[in-house]
Amino acid sequence: INVLLVSRVKLWASAFGGEIKSISAKYSGSQLLQKKYKELEKSVRVEEIDGMKVVKNLSKKMEEMFRKKKEAIRRLVEAAEEAHLQHEENPELQYEYFNAVLINEVDEEGNNVELGGEFVLEPNEHFNNLSVNLSLSVVQVPTNMYNKDPAIVNGVYWSESLNKVFYFGSAKGFFRQYPGVKWHPDEHGVIAFDCRNRKWYIQAATSPKDVVILVDVSGSMKGLRLTIARQTVSSILDTLGDDDFFNIIAYNQEIHYVEPCLNGTLVRADRNNKAHFREHLDKLFAKGIGLLGDALTEAFTILGDFNQTGHGSVCSQAIMLVTDGATQMYDDVFAKFNWPDRKVRIFPYLIGRESAFADNMKWMACANKGYFSQISTLADVQENVMRYLHVMSRPKVIDHEHDTVWTEAYMDSTGTRALKMKCGWVFHLMTTVAMPVFSTKNETVSGILLGVVGTDIPLQELMKIIPKHLLGIHGYAFAITNNGYILTHPDLRPLYQKGQKRRKPNYSSVDLSEVEWEDKDDFLRNAMVNRKTGTFSMEVKKTVDKGKRLLKMHNDYYYTEVKGTPFSVGVALSRGHGKFFFRGNVSVEAGLHDLEQPDVALADEWTYCNTDEYYEHRSLSQIQAIKLYLTGRKPLIKCDRELIQEVLFDAVVTAPLEAYWTGLALNKSENSDKGVEIAYLGTRTGLSRTNLFVVQEDLSNQDFLTAEDKEGVFNADHFPLWYKRAAEQVPGTFVYSIPFGGNENKSVVLASTAIQLLDDRKSPIVASVGIQMNLNFFQRKFWTASRQCAALDGKCTISCDNEDIKCYLIDNNGFILVTEDYSQTGEFFGEVEAAVMTKLLLIGSFKRINLYDYQALCREYAGSSDSGHCLSHVMCVCVCVRESCVFLTMLVPCDTEYPAFVSERTIKETTGNIDCEGCVRSFVIQQIPSSNLFMVVVDNKCDCSSTLPVSMDPIEIMYILVKLKFQKDRKRPESCHPFHPEENAMECGGAAGLSAPLTGALLSLLATLFTR
Repeated sequence: INVLLVSRVKLWASAFGGEIKSISAKYSGSQLLQKKYKELEKSVRVEEIDGMKVVKNLSKKMEEMFRKKKEAIRRLVEAAEEAHLQHEENPELQYEYFNAVLINEVDEEGNNVELGGEFVLEPNEHFNNLSVNLSLSVVQVPTNMYNKDPAIVNGVYWSESLNKVFYFGSAKGFFRQYPGVKWHPDEHGVIAFDCRNRKWYIQAATSPKDVVILVDVSGSMKGLRLTIARQTVSSILDTLGDDDFFNIIAYNQEIHYVEPCLNGTLVRADRNNKAHFREHLDKLFAKGIGLLGDALTEAFTILGDFNQTGHGSVCSQAIMLVTDGATQMYDDVFAKFNWPDRKVRIFPYLIGRESAFADNMKWMACANKGYFSQISTLADVQENVMRYLHVMSRPKVIDHEHDTVWTEAYMDSTGTRALKMKCGWVFHLMTTVAMPVFSTKNETVSGILLGVVGTDIPLQELMKIIPKHLLGIHGYAFAITNNGYILTHPDLRPLYQKGQKRRKPNYSSVDLSEVEWEDKDDFLRNAMVNRKTGTFSMEVKKTVDKGKRLLKMHNDYYYTEVKGTPFSVGVALSRGHGKFFFRGNVSVEAGLHDLEQPDVALADEWTYCNTDEYYEHRSLSQIQAIKLYLTGRKPLIKCDRELIQEVLFDAVVTAPLEAYWTGLALNKSENSDKGVEIAYLGTRTGLSRTNLFVVQEDLSNQDFLTAEDKEGVFNADHFPLWYKRAAEQVPGTFVYSIPFGGNENKSVVLASTAIQLLDDRKSPIVASVGIQMNLNFFQRKFWTASRQCAALDGKCTISCDNEDIKCYLIDNNGFILVTEDYSQTGEFFGEVEAAVMTKLLLIGSFKRINLYDYQALCREYAGSSDSGHCLSHVMCVCVCVRESCVFLTMLVPCDTEYPAFVSERTIKETTGNIDCEGCVRSFVIQQIPSSNLFMVVVDNKCDCSSTLPVSMDPIEIMYILVKLKFQKDRKRPESCHPFHPEENAMECGGAAGLSAPLTGALLSLLATLFTR
């Protein structure tokens, strides 16, 4: 290595570092702000945050919110049951209702269609500006059902009085929803939505269950029968939820587990497992003879053995039999395994139009508290499968137990739950609280389920009660369900990130262990699933900036249960500055004066005051609400007094920067080339100030600090990216970066630094300030510095202009900010200079850290296809020419391992040699003072292009069978209603049609069973 080059690089790095820090400090006003906080150091009080106190207070607030929703649902259930009690069923009833699909539709002559009618719809802020009717509800009826069926018309009639913010899913299949909103069919003119298939309905209507599905694949099942059988099994899977367990066995003369690796056990019916089994259904083919007795024996054995382990539902059990016939009744098998208690219900589905064996299958159902159905066509599948739910719900109905159920987090595109924009659906996560509705009429003592009432709780409402200012820069709150699935967590990514906004298929069953993956033993997850209260600590690696950068920290977790729900809530605080908070005090007058300045904004998704509770407050901004609250002019407004006091303090302390920035902007001699475009600051209370040094139209990046820049602003669950990264820098230094995103974002450099209150490690980070610079301006400063030398005549023997060296400026994660080839700006250094990066990793200047993403998307080549190929479990990227589309790739959910790279802080300067096929190539890397940047100078005399690039591309990891077999801890629902002695077992699907000998045999059997 040329000694002159090493000293020269040090000179260049020092010159550039001094220049760029001077610009950053001057235009950000960092020293002025640090001075202002220092002046108040003695008058403020620093406190260590009590994480357990924070999580318990949060739990109480969540408990109160959920309790109110639960009470509202209970009142609706009582109203529904009373309305039904007063209604007399009338098969001739004629009643015009507002059909959700037909409202405002007209025929060719311009007249309203039947069940349509004029229905006033107006945009409403409370429902995301969706057009709704706040006076009336609408009724949706599945496409495969008759709108004017007497049972539906009667149900719609008596449920008309239930006009609240709710929905009612009827056991008859219709869905009443308030507020009224228009529904739109898909491109095939179909609305596939059936409320009885929704998790909230199934969980409320039935108890948890263990299910074995037996599918006949003997030779007689060939052709259409096997197609109908597959669809029947798939529909049964639709009715299973996360509290249920299942397996599928195909049988002929042998027993075939559809998934051979899951022989003799049951798996949880989550979406991933069901999707995996569905893929195997397509591989079934029919041949041989069917030995049903062996299949039934296997099913009973599995259910018995699995129940003994205590891992399943430990509640209801059922065998679903999908076949085209049974030559005998198999009473010997039932006598051995199921009688006299009949704890396993049998649900036979006779496939095809033949009814020669119907009596045998009806007998099986009636003798085992089940239900018989015959399915002749694909159109019959849905309605016939749903019938078993009525039987499973009987014990709960007879007990008249209005169990409250809560769903996991989910999104829905029905009605007011999503907003349809030009770019697609905008979804919001929510949980549903639901409760069953029963008939209370005397003649229905055996139990009739009328339906389920539910209401949504947007998780945005939960986010509003989280005390973000107490959680610190990296801290967050999260909640999980009894199954360990995430209810809310900042790392949950439910949508496809590219193309149109679409839900990932498995977004609602992301386990806590998949985002807090460093907890290899699931200690945190299992403690929360089991509703314990406690603490936990671990080292974590958090990615930011679209997963490309890494922050390493030590988190302390605090967790407890949310009483009255199946949820647990946790709080994570990062050690160091994240565990401390300080309290300052200023007068209300001074605080309000500085808070109302035009350059001030408050975090849009933080709740300083609750402006949602009363209609007249909804138009208020947070600053307006704070003013009305503090001046006593709106006594009904509820506000966070502690947070408001601190935001007033921050407004006063940061106020001098407004005048300072204005002075810089007015001084014509400053910033003449308009290289510095914006100065900005944010404080621990979500307060921000911005100042433009150029007019809005001249900004190189228009999105920065706007709602479009999700990571760059204070959000419901995180501080801005520039704030988070600055907090992990050495105090007094700046962090520089080029934002990742569209091409226009490559045209700016952001610089930010953190402001500490005290000089020790227990100091809270009180604020962060920064600037946005034009990239060309920033790069010119670098090239100017790299031409400096000690020669008196100014003629340098070496500079970055020389052809025999290449100069780069990279950041602490290895991304290029400056290079001669402008197209490489923002690229990863390892993909441009693979040999040099490999050497830097080898000598320890940079470290490679492997990370995991269990919510990733992988590309699969799809080839040519029709539109039917692009279903809900994938997102297709296609090219269309005229009306012909070719699908190039599919984005499919997957698990990946991927690297992140971080510089070693202690290494300031490194030199090295690389052997490239006999040619020795030298390089120098020098840290830029007071920054996260490095200057890399590489000699250009060797061709090292044969070295494989150091890639950041993720690698898919495959272990779906491990996931299927490994059942994580879960907390079973406390309520269980498997059977009831007053059940009418003769209501078993066509028992009235049994032949006389079979009817006699059944009655004789039942008499024997009841006398045992």
